[in-house]
Amino acid sequence: MTSTSMGECSRDWEELQDNYQQLQDTHRLYKQKLDEVNKLQGSCLSSILRQKRKLKALSDSLKTCKVSYGEDSKELREIEALIKERQSTFFEMEAFLPKENGLYLRLVLGNVNVTLLSKQAKFAYKDEYEKFKLYLTTILMVLSFMFRFVFNSRVTDALFNFLLVWYYCTLTIRESILINNGSRIKGWWVLNHYVSTFLSGVMLTWPDGLMYQIFRNQYLSFSMYQSFVQFLQYYYQSGCLYRLRALGERHNMDLTVEGFQSWMWRGLTFLLPFLFFGQFWQLYNAITLFQLAKHKECKEWQVLMCGIPFLVLFLGNFFTTLRVVHQKFQKQHKEAKEQ
Repeated sequence: MTSTSMGECSRDWEELQDNYQQLQDTHRLYKQKLDEVNKLQGSCLSSILRQKRKLKALSDSLKTCKVSYGEDSKELREIEALIKERQSTFFEMEAFLPKENGLYLRLVLGNVNVTLLSKQAKFAYKDEYEKFKLYLTTILMVLSFMFRFVFNSRVTDALFNFLLVWYYCTLTIRESILINNGSRIKGWWVLNHYVSTFLSGVMLTWPDGLMYQIFRNQYLSFSMYQSFVQFLQYYYQSGCLYRLRALGERHNMDLTVEGFQSWMWRGLTFLLPFLFFGQFWQLYNAITLFQLAKHKECKEWQVLMCGIPFLVLFLGNFFTTLRVVHQKFQKQHKEAKEQ
């Protein structure tokens, strides 16, 4: 090694040392800011809890005031409106603060903090969730078509049902994380995926036999139709959400769901016939399975255990959709009377 190359090595080392010192300073500052963020998070959470307790006490007091001053008091209505607005603000604040996981997430992930701290990270996760649903829906539609008309093997059917179990389990975990980060999906549309996971799991364990072969083609045809409808829903709902977010009428973390929502009324309601047809197909599946359970050759417990989830899915989907449509008509009728 020449003296010139040794000098270059020394200069490179000195440059590395300077950069390393800057890195240490930056990392030290990062840890300091991180401690400050953690303290601020704790302070915000405790302040929100205190505010919520005081708001609840104020709401109880307003109920007493209504008895004395009547429900038509303008001042009381204004305070109630401000309380609702404040509660909505707290919801937005809590979406950026760590919170305790629900029971399902604690069982799956433990008490790991799954709160994303920036709007960009939240939106990126939500966008990735939507793409995941779209890609898997397309794959399931293609596979159900192939297994219905090309392949007829219990092995390929088992792979299809295993994919469904994995898909719905993954959806439930991702949705729980999204709810922790401010998404407003709730009620039946959350429970729907838990029921679908159970149904797919039972279908996976159903052994080959006469009962299975009788129901197989009907089930695969239904799966193909369901994936097709979900494919339509994704594109229609994502378009509706894009327009409503641009107008400031929907939250950025709102999701597409496997059903009909009131905000979908803006535009065509062509999805309703597709949805109702799929829901009554679920009822038809349930009736078919209940009849098979009475068959003298039926010995598998899976027949009845598949019929019950199909009936639950029909009842949940059908009556939830009817309720949304009814509420929308009521709201339109009320607005028409006020004009």
